Amino acid sequence: MAKRSHLYAALIMLLLLGVHLPVALAAKQGDKAYPNGQFLLSATKLHALLEKDGVVVVDARDDKDFDGRLLPGAVRMPWTLFTQSDPTRNIGGVFVGTVRALNILAQHGISRNDMVVLYDSVARDGGATASYVFWVLDLLGHQRMALLERGIDGWKDAGLPVTSESAKPIPERYEASWEEVRLRRLTEEQFIMSRLGDPYYQILDSRSQDEYIGKRINTALDGSPLKPGHIPGAFNVDYTLNWRGQDKAIKPYAELRRLYGELDPTKAVIAYCHSGRRSSFSYFILRLMGFEDVILYDHSWQGWGQPQLFYPAANK
Repeated sequence: MAKRSHLYAALIMLLLLGVHLPVALAAKQGDKAYPNGQFLLSATKLHALLEKDGVVVVDARDDKDFDGRLLPGAVRMPWTLFTQSDPTRNIGGVFVGTVRALNILAQHGISRNDMVVLYDSVARDGGATASYVFWVLDLLGHQRMALLERGIDGWKDAGLPVTSESAKPIPERYEASWEEVRLRRLTEEQFIMSRLGDPYYQILDSRSQDEYIGKRINTALDGSPLKPGHIPGAFNVDYTLNWRGQDKAIKPYAELRRLYGELDPTKAVIAYCHSGRRSSFSYFILRLMGFEDVILYDHSWQGWGQPQLFYPAANK
């Protein structure tokens, strides 16, 4: 009888382990594993990748933020090459368009099948400029791209070497058919206006809370004040909340899920900020988290908040 009792106890323990062990393991993995984890590389993972063909490392820092040091073999391709001012609409930071974007990539030696790894620096927003180029690649339907976490700072902190020599790219043909280009990744005012109140479309404001509620006023290209507030119905998640701390490492997946808990990953998300840069980082984070239908409104508040336009603004 005692042996049978021990046997029953052992079976119960096994059943309990069978139920709880996978749950505990999943919870532990869920803290770190992102659904689209291929979009984010550590320095050590990138270092291992560099030995493979078809990997292009891109230093996306703007010239004013470039300190003369690069990852070995990196190509200089400032993210601002993909933006331009539109004085007729009084908007800065406007996407240059798909045709120009294809030419920029080709001029920098990037082809359709390359694995493109983008980086910037902790000082310049820890991914929130390289993320703009990530969005461009996603818009063009590029299949293989990633951000280097913490940029060149993460690379140096891993004890890996840097150089002062930028790679001299050999121009390539970057070809993408119109069937492959995902024009849905980009939107403008009229589309958003027509979807206000549509339950499928969620709107994400990546600005600070003060900007969101209208306490801090954004300005147009010429410095004139824009309307205070935000797009009606928009959720507010300041893009800086995606970082774990001052080192600007991205928060674990479980923390990001809590941060974006009000957003439904099965629906579309339209992200905006003041000029499209900050919201490109939110775009990247959502894609990293497994959101598929993510859209960038690159005119952002510079487009929506023009005082002479009829687009509504909320401040509560």
